[in-house]
Amino acid sequence: MHSAGLVLHPQRDSADAVSAVLGWAAKRDIEILGITGEIGRLDCAAIPVSPDELGRRADLVVSLGGDGTMLRAMRIADGQRAPVLGVNLGKLGFLAEVDVPDLPDALTAIDDHEFSIEPRLAVDAVLGDRTVTAFNDVAVVRVPGDGSAVVAVRVAGQPFVSYSADAVIVATPTGSTAYSFSAGGPITSPSVEALLVTPAAPHSAWSRGVVLSVHDTVELDILPTSGRLAVEVDGEVAGYVGPGDRIDLRARPGAARVVRLGRTTFYQRARRKLRLTDSAEIPVSWPDGVGI
Repeated sequence: MHSAGLVLHPQRDSADAVSAVLGWAAKRDIEILGITGEIGRLDCAAIPVSPDELGRRADLVVSLGGDGTMLRAMRIADGQRAPVLGVNLGKLGFLAEVDVPDLPDALTAIDDHEFSIEPRLAVDAVLGDRTVTAFNDVAVVRVPGDGSAVVAVRVAGQPFVSYSADAVIVATPTGSTAYSFSAGGPITSPSVEALLVTPAAPHSAWSRGVVLSVHDTVELDILPTSGRLAVEVDGEVAGYVGPGDRIDLRARPGAARVVRLGRTTFYQRARRKLRLTDSAEIPVSWPDGVGI
């Protein structure tokens, strides 16, 4: 490994994590890159570069923050060779692999090649003359004071379903535990290649979400009775659409790669971090002795 890149949360204290990375790198003569404007506030020895340059040059990208920072790191690493190691500085940190105290051991495991790579699917959305990329979700969301999101979903060029709702969310499996989950969508393993379409607070009798193949094209048609809608990409507003507009969506498997150390499974993380519970009719322990 010749170089590693740091992606920092804009506000949280990452000094201890940065120090651990710099100490590890110094012993191995690894160049550390950081995004200009982020590393300046830490006065550290990382080389300031642009996000694009960091993505091109880094052999490993280390995300220090929460899920939002991890998503940004994945976008920086999109289409590049570097995998992303997520270090949780937040509360939930669903996408992160380790907490700060475990970071030195994680870096040692990477040195010893004791890790696996988990590919993550992205979804590209065409908004007018530009394309934006999400690793969690693309959502068309009702603007307060305007009408509902009235949206038709076309799959492989054919009309499929339509919704009247507060929002219509198109999520990746990575995003299945985010906005889609809060709207009643299914939890989906990141190893599944699919797109999830979930309505939030639907106003019609048809309220079911659907799971679509990544091999099919998906289009969202904003119908004449819809209000003006915000287009949110991984939770950030990327633009607005109105009646008569169309958003073209394309799934892109393997767009980014995430470091996994094999210490927990996706299902263990989902159960613990989402605080999943069981039916009151289920016994207090599972047959294998695992407590609920």
